[in-house]
Amino acid sequence: MKIAQLALPVALVTILASCSAPRKLRESQARNAQLDSLYRATYGKLRTCEEDAARAAASYKEKVTNLTEQQDQLKTNNSQMLDHLKELSVISSSQAESIKKSLDNIGAKDAYIKDLQSAIARKDSLNMQLVMNLKGAIGNMDDKDINIKVDKGVVYIDISDKLLFKSGSYDINERAKEVLGKVAKVLIAQPDIEFMVEGHTDNVPYRPNVLLDNWDLSVKRATSVVRILQNQYNIPPARMTAAGRSEYLPVASNDTPEGKAANRRTRIVILPQLDQFFKLLEKPAN
Repeated sequence: MKIAQLALPVALVTILASCSAPRKLRESQARNAQLDSLYRATYGKLRTCEEDAARAAASYKEKVTNLTEQQDQLKTNNSQMLDHLKELSVISSSQAESIKKSLDNIGAKDAYIKDLQSAIARKDSLNMQLVMNLKGAIGNMDDKDINIKVDKGVVYIDISDKLLFKSGSYDINERAKEVLGKVAKVLIAQPDIEFMVEGHTDNVPYRPNVLLDNWDLSVKRATSVVRILQNQYNIPPARMTAAGRSEYLPVASNDTPEGKAANRRTRIVILPQLDQFFKLLEKPAN
């Protein structure tokens, strides 16, 4: 009886022990599987980190290599730049004075051109004023017998010889004194102006007597006008020049009576102030 009672508990313990062992095994297996999975995940992360580290190291090495190459290139460029700067320094130091003189010359020439343009503008303005004064002074004289014009900066007053002389003569008539008096009034008001009186003829040969030819006649007519301006209208003789052009500077054809009449004229040429213009035309300093 006692044996039977004791056997029952032992059997229960044995049964219970045999039941709990598989459960623990399963729990251990599950735990092992969990740890294996964790190990694999951790190992995978380790491999990833190692690969990332390897790539980073390679990239860093490449960057270092590139930076080293760039540094070497910069050193080379700097060396070349220094060489160029040295060359430029040599050029600038050897040519600095020449360049300065060239710049000074440009400035001087620019100022010279402006002065010349200003002088020409003033002269043109004075000439136009002079023409207007002459036309106003002469008034109602026949335009066919008196012509006033400006050509290339010079004022010309052409007076037909029929207003001044008889045919083939160099004696001033009374009407001529009236005309010359009006012209003289304007010229006296311009004391800085010099002028030339030119005699012109047609191509009809002059009959020799006291005079030899048209050269003599043209000069004598010019000197006759100059004497009137000097003696009767008090124009200083130093301001005047008398010249003869004979038949060799016609303004019309000598084939017609009208052309010959136009060519027989006395011309007063009002000259620019040549001394001032020669000074302007001189080569500027520097």
